[in-house]
Amino acid sequence: DLPVRLFHWALVGLVAFSWWSAEEGGVMLKYHMWSGYGVFGLVLFRIGWGFVGTRYARFAEFVHGPRRVLASLATLWDRKPLAVAGHNPLGGWMVLALLAVLAVQVGTGLFANDDLFNEGPLYAQVTKAWSDRLTAIHHLNFKVLAVLVTIHVLAIVWHRWRKGERLAWAMITGRKQLPAPAAPAGRLPWVAALVLIAVSAAIVVAVVYL
Repeated sequence: DLPVRLFHWALVGLVAFSWWSAEEGGVMLKYHMWSGYGVFGLVLFRIGWGFVGTRYARFAEFVHGPRRVLASLATLWDRKPLAVAGHNPLGGWMVLALLAVLAVQVGTGLFANDDLFNEGPLYAQVTKAWSDRLTAIHHLNFKVLAVLVTIHVLAIVWHRWRKGERLAWAMITGRKQLPAPAAPAGRLPWVAALVLIAVSAAIVVAVVYL
């Protein structure tokens, strides 16, 4: 649905900017923190949307147990794509992994410091030693995030080359070619989406500024 697609591409842009601004350092770290607040809000929204969104946005639709995941893994070499309208079982667990790692990245960033002029908004709530530990986790966790993103991109390339699935294009248009008909996603609950956006933004503002 549209909220998932907007979330996805906004997240791509913010994570890329967060990486670049961290590499630049200096005055860019202020914008790095703002970018992190944006990621914070997006993660909160996606978690909520996983429960109240349209059919194929919900965790219950694409998060499966080990048996389904292993069966999906066994079909990776097949040229025939799975008849799945949303995320396939492997992709579903990648969604959870990325959200978890992003949550750790945001959470540790709130307490981080650079030993110069920049401190996270919750820096004063912990000791300097704890802030340093959380800063180290923040740096290490980004490497984990980079590995997951790389696997995610390689999986998209693989599905395009091996199975002929245009997953990136589907994430732009919201439409996907399937070997068999799928159940309709249902009407988009716009009121729920707007309320969830407002609640997510309010939580970020409360944590950062209050």
